[in-house]
Amino acid sequence: MTKVAIVVGHARRDTFCEALGRAYQEGADAAGHETRLFVLSKMSFDPILHEGFSQAQPLEPDLQRAQDAIGWAEHMVVVFPLWYGTLPAILKGFIERVLQRGFAIEPVAGVRGYRPLLTGKSARVIMTMGMPALVYRWYFGGHALKMLRRNILGFVGMAPVRSTLIGGVETVSQDRRRRWIADIAALGRTAT
Repeated sequence: MTKVAIVVGHARRDTFCEALGRAYQEGADAAGHETRLFVLSKMSFDPILHEGFSQAQPLEPDLQRAQDAIGWAEHMVVVFPLWYGTLPAILKGFIERVLQRGFAIEPVAGVRGYRPLLTGKSARVIMTMGMPALVYRWYFGGHALKMLRRNILGFVGMAPVRSTLIGGVETVSQDRRRRWIADIAALGRTAT
């Protein structure tokens, strides 16, 4: 069975993103996987990395639990809405605070570069948006997805990084939303 850390990166509580994260968790739990769920809107932490990466910033208890869970997990799921073409600020802040040097990456001595420390873990990005997912991916180039997959999750060593794009969430029926929730629960059962 797979150990899974699920992060819901939405600034508001009780959202469709949270429902998707919980559906993934319920599917995974039902299949015997172990899960840890982190809903950023319900956590207490400063999302600003005040000194950049020049020095360590102590983690608040909620962030320490999340970092411990990411270290423990074999698979990470990140659920968030597309806002202004990218991640919500709370999710970006969470990532900057949790994926620190010494945990997610470490400098390579004598070389300008970093060695990833989270290798051997896979990830899934579940992104919701108002526009059709096909328009986002092909016309807009899926920039936030590419950035998260390559420049963050890939940079710290996670592979493969799969994605699920859910578009048109503001205009679809409740029945369609229920089908999406069922689809995400099915992904949870496979822990992929």
